Amino acid sequence: MTETILANATLVLPNETLRGSIVMRDGCIAAIDSGTSVPPQAIDCDGDLVLPGLIELHTDNLERHIEPRPKVAWPHTAAILAHDAELASVGITTVFDALRVGSVRSKAKANYGEYARHLADEIIALRRAGSLRINHLIHLRAEVCSETLIEELAKFGPEDGVGIVSLMDHTPGQRQFRHMEQLKNYVCGKHGFSDAEFLDHIAAQQDLSARVAATHEAAAVAGARRFGAVLASHDDTTTDHVARSAEQGAQFAEFPTTENAARACRDHGIAVMMGAPNLIRGGSHSGNVAARALAEADLLDIVSSDYVPSSLLSAALMLGDLWGDTARGIATVTDAPAKATGLADRGRIAIGQRADVIRVTRIGGTGALRGTWVADQRVG
Repeated sequence: MTETILANATLVLPNETLRGSIVMRDGCIAAIDSGTSVPPQAIDCDGDLVLPGLIELHTDNLERHIEPRPKVAWPHTAAILAHDAELASVGITTVFDALRVGSVRSKAKANYGEYARHLADEIIALRRAGSLRINHLIHLRAEVCSETLIEELAKFGPEDGVGIVSLMDHTPGQRQFRHMEQLKNYVCGKHGFSDAEFLDHIAAQQDLSARVAATHEAAAVAGARRFGAVLASHDDTTTDHVARSAEQGAQFAEFPTTENAARACRDHGIAVMMGAPNLIRGGSHSGNVAARALAEADLLDIVSSDYVPSSLLSAALMLGDLWGDTARGIATVTDAPAKATGLADRGRIAIGQRADVIRVTRIGGTGALRGTWVADQRVG
């Protein structure tokens, strides 16, 4: 039997904060008590926040580790372990690693190749070997505007435990990439295109989308059902996009690009997820709706770190300050993502829940991590 007591803490419970202590035993939360007393065997938290471990639904961070520079491939095992350690160090205890399925092979300068099946096998093997500090689940980012989506999806099955399939459509001229000048800055900066090469790229992608988008979208929706995964939409921009997402069974919307789309999500019962970097920076780097505007309009349910893992905790604290409700802010990165993906055993400080817990000191608006426990085992 293992037991850890965190005492004299500010506990962030589902609907309130409470000065008290928790007992973690054999991987679960066994007791919650109020008061400031510190038993001899306990860790004195000295008023620090004690929160549920953070739950990340969509992060590009692993891709950054496997390709730290353009066209530089890093050994996958080392990359996965470094990614895992980084997430543990910022309080994330459950992550859905976002892996792209759907590749483009025909354009030599802007091609992006297949990697998801191989990387998923390596994550699963490391998980089974007990080599990972936190909980890693699979999120397949189904790129509709691609050449190989159907064949890549076919390599996965229910045995892989895919938790999320998101519908990604990066066809130039719509959704996230509807602002062509910003798209040009992004693509030319990443690939070094000339103006002529950029125009050729746009034409090729739009032609590809016209040929395959409908078939690929249907295949991704069917794949999510086959895997038993939650379906997510991505970059919904119009009310028609949202209505289509609702018809397909989307449970949450990743990064809607307009307030109208976010409001339509609320009308259809689809949870709205926005990026923590958007919230912290004060706006979208792509010129889309600001996360803060949605928060102020009561249209924000879930936060994702997207491309900056350390942003997740600070964004939740920022929302707690904005709303005047710390528990509500923290729920956007704990309870809400757990509910959106059917993880009933985590996301809350409550008796019987997994003992995935973090200790945090506030330094102004930033949260400084002082301890991470996964199933009652300290990992950071």
